[in-house]
Amino acid sequence: MNHVLAGYRVASRDARQDWQDAGLPEGELVSASGCVMTVVTDGWDDWFGDPASAGRAREGRGDLHVLEVGIAARDVEPLLADVREGGWDVAAGSLPARLARAEPVRATDVLGFELVGYDSGTWHTWTCLGGLVEDVRTATGVRPGRWGLVQDESEARAAADWLTASGLGDPKVFFWVAARLASAG
Repeated sequence: MNHVLAGYRVASRDARQDWQDAGLPEGELVSASGCVMTVVTDGWDDWFGDPASAGRAREGRGDLHVLEVGIAARDVEPLLADVREGGWDVAAGSLPARLARAEPVRATDVLGFELVGYDSGTWHTWTCLGGLVEDVRTATGVRPGRWGLVQDESEARAAADWLTASGLGDPKVFFWVAARLASAG
């Protein structure tokens, strides 16, 4: 599937917290969401436009990793509409502008797919909203694998579609996508 570059996130990798779904695997989890991981900003934006600037933000912090985040091309327009509706002007900030330019993803070390959604300036993951991992598993059979990510893109897309249709992310997230996470450093 064709993916569009959302940008780069500099984030920690942490173990499952007590409040997160017990269905998540043991060990390090990977997420692009500041809800469950420490995410570094450049002072005004927590999305970096290239791996070099993300790498500079990571310097001296061995506990942080650079993630390249991609969104399936077919999800870009609905996601941008959701972001606009959520209060982020598409002309402002780096992420909407980059998605609108439809730059291709570059990293090839794909870690998996994370179910994410936007809410008033914050990117949520299915693992931060109580019980969604179990709800998805019960309804679709999809469960998180290595690093807490869904390893199969078609399964991740089916889970994101089901979450959107279910409305279970309400009141925070109404539209879910399967973000492609790849290691970029």
